[in-house]
Amino acid sequence: MILSDHDHPRIQSEAARLTSAKMNQLEKIEAIFHFVRDDIRFGFPPKWDVVKASETLDYQLGYCNTKATLLHALCKAIGINSRIHTGLIDITIMRGIFPSFAFPFLPESGGHTWTEIRIDGEWKPVDSYINDRPFYENARKRLHESGKPTAFSISEAKGPSSCEFNFGDKGFVHMGAVVEDHGSWEDYSEYMASDRYLAMNRLQLMSYPVIARIANRTISGIRIGQ
Repeated sequence: MILSDHDHPRIQSEAARLTSAKMNQLEKIEAIFHFVRDDIRFGFPPKWDVVKASETLDYQLGYCNTKATLLHALCKAIGINSRIHTGLIDITIMRGIFPSFAFPFLPESGGHTWTEIRIDGEWKPVDSYINDRPFYENARKRLHESGKPTAFSISEAKGPSSCEFNFGDKGFVHMGAVVEDHGSWEDYSEYMASDRYLAMNRLQLMSYPVIARIANRTISGIRIGQ
């Protein structure tokens, strides 16, 4: 099953709508970036990881793995050369998002995805679309108030964070918490089928819907400054 289903009619239509009036490749990428960042709010859908790009359009929310899948699909739909890059991330990046009771049942690190786009012959990484701007701005304030380098879906452990359209020039959102690199893939399903993918165990999968609901309420509160 291909998760970045770029040939799906809705993906094709959305990619065309976003980019038809743009003059060059960079403008098209930026339009797709802003759509994935803000129209697809940061949050956790009913399913974990096995989410097609077209489904993320329905959910209108996503986290790193599902947003990367969508961004990749939208780029491919209009012929922009992109790929996903995977690894493991320090799970403490979800402090202040996941309920505290969940952490003893979670691994120390979890699967993470960002996107690479080929521009002028060079693969450039970007992850600053993960958190929608209203959430990011309030979450970053909380991060600074906490004195922690990593929490609230932001890491500044390796430098400043950013939610701007950039390829790391102004900073990333999650890269400061990445602890292991698992390389580049054409589709997230390929990574999931590999021995590098860290799958949830049965208990974690059963607990996910509850954790997701609590996390989404917390995210909504942060987004509006509560």
